[in-house]
Amino acid sequence: MAKNRMERVGRVVSDKMEKTVVIAVETRRAHPLYGKIVTHTTKLHVHDPGNAAKVGDKVRIIGVRPLSKTKRWRVKEIIAKEEKAEVNLEPGDLKKALRVGDEE
Repeated sequence: MAKNRMERVGRVVSDKMEKTVVIAVETRRAHPLYGKIVTHTTKLHVHDPGNAAKVGDKVRIIGVRPLSKTKRWRVKEIIAKEEKAEVNLEPGDLKKALRVGDEE
């Protein structure tokens, strides 16, 4: 029998701990009086047993029993990996790039 568990989607903001990641979950709601859309961000500690999620990844999390003092969530799936740009610089290239405007 399937349990109705709470699910959220958020971005990984920290993966420094062992088997734990910190997720930022954003919720957007209209202000009750003024009607302007307000964004609320909540940080949640999430259990990641395989250390698969990295900073910037978009993940789906699911509510579980308390696993520690702060962890009440588990990574269900990684929706999207963050793409990182590769920079291939030789040791002297950065100095050359900074001196481009100093040509005499």
